[in-house]
Amino acid sequence: MKILKRLLKIIFALIGVLVLIGIITLWVDSSRTNYLDIDKDEATFNNSYVITNINIIPMNKDTVLVDKMVYIKEGIIEKIADNIQVNGIQIFDGENRFLTPGLIDMHVHVWDRYELGLYLSNGVTAIRNLWGMPMHLRIKEDVIEENIFSPTFFTTGPKLTGSEFIGDDNLNLMNASEAKVKVISHKERGYNFIKTYYGLDKEIFDAVIEQAKISEIDIVAHPSQKVPFSYHLNPQIKSIEHAEEIVQQPLHFDLDTIKLQSVIDSISGSKHTSYSPTLTVFNNIYQMMMNDGILDSESLEYMNPLIKKTDSKKQFERWFNSKQENPSTVERIKKQHDFHMTIVKKLHEAGVPIICGTDGGIGVTLPGFSIHQELAFYKDAGLSNYEVLKTATVNASKTHSIMNQLGTIEEGKIANLLLVDDNPLVNLSSLKNPTYVFVKGRKLDRETLDSFNEKAKNRKNLIATALRYLENLIIEK
Repeated sequence: MKILKRLLKIIFALIGVLVLIGIITLWVDSSRTNYLDIDKDEATFNNSYVITNINIIPMNKDTVLVDKMVYIKEGIIEKIADNIQVNGIQIFDGENRFLTPGLIDMHVHVWDRYELGLYLSNGVTAIRNLWGMPMHLRIKEDVIEENIFSPTFFTTGPKLTGSEFIGDDNLNLMNASEAKVKVISHKERGYNFIKTYYGLDKEIFDAVIEQAKISEIDIVAHPSQKVPFSYHLNPQIKSIEHAEEIVQQPLHFDLDTIKLQSVIDSISGSKHTSYSPTLTVFNNIYQMMMNDGILDSESLEYMNPLIKKTDSKKQFERWFNSKQENPSTVERIKKQHDFHMTIVKKLHEAGVPIICGTDGGIGVTLPGFSIHQELAFYKDAGLSNYEVLKTATVNASKTHSIMNQLGTIEEGKIANLLLVDDNPLVNLSSLKNPTYVFVKGRKLDRETLDSFNEKAKNRKNLIATALRYLENLIIEK
């Protein structure tokens, strides 16, 4: 008995030590991202001023407002005019540059706070995180409280799947009653949206949709193969994710434009559905097969180290082995990517709102940087520069009512803005390195934005990320 008691004491002591080590690890990682903290006593907190000598791309119409002034008051666009007189306020000279709405990435997976800086550095001033965990609620709270520099932050709850789609990244629903309980819980705990995923059958999906309507929370749908594709056109579902899901589900991998048109017609007929194609993440399959050294490339130094060691490696090995077993796989993936471009073109022609999403943060799809490749793909699909820019601004902001204060430069809107040297309606690449990024009016210059990149490069937070993921498994499972 004494031996058992002594053994228990040792076990509890070890557990205590491990918990203490975990707390210290998380504290150290948190301290390393304090460069994002907002010092409310310094000038950076000042979010009221007048911008002069600026050309505005408002994005509520296809035009440039030349040589204007903008009065930003406490982070909100107060006035736009030819001449503005406000006493006792800072004047900021735009030097004849171009002012655009900040970009919105509607499909990301955030793994740590370093990534918030990567998004800002690339001109992304709002993100929709589509794999919610407890850590995201803490980020959301810090953004709302204006404690950190971050894109405006929205997040779904954990991915809701059916009972058969097993995996530690999925929240498996066994019946309709459980589905309703989870929807209620996610809303009450502060998640902005519900994320539906593979494996939801009709009974469970109906329960999710019904409760989401009662709870007044929007659904974002990664299509479930257990119901017809048209099932995702329910008004409670505000966006459907991934062009590849059209290929995989209603088309059954048949790259037939005639069959595609009937799917496009059904989506456009819903009148309320936005589509997020996420072309970049699928194209990165092709990139992995074409570049055997991609895991060691400099660009992947910006990936979260746990994701790089697990998901990035796993995806690369899967497609490398597929190429080795069947070399024609490379051509098949390229053809499917090209067909995704056709899907985007036809969605656009049918009047379906396209919203820019990258799936940044998984595989080899970089957070922040990847949005510029996604926009370039839309351009290659036949959209004009203005139409491309709409996907990451006004279209995105109209998807959910809680995002309506973003996406355009108008009086009363939140001052999430980019100052760029060239007109992006002529040169989209000007969005890649904005001279200034404004987050709720607060100015971040290029030097600061570049430092965000450097801080995130080769970060050493694998264990801290694993601990936060463990927290997710304990709480959400």
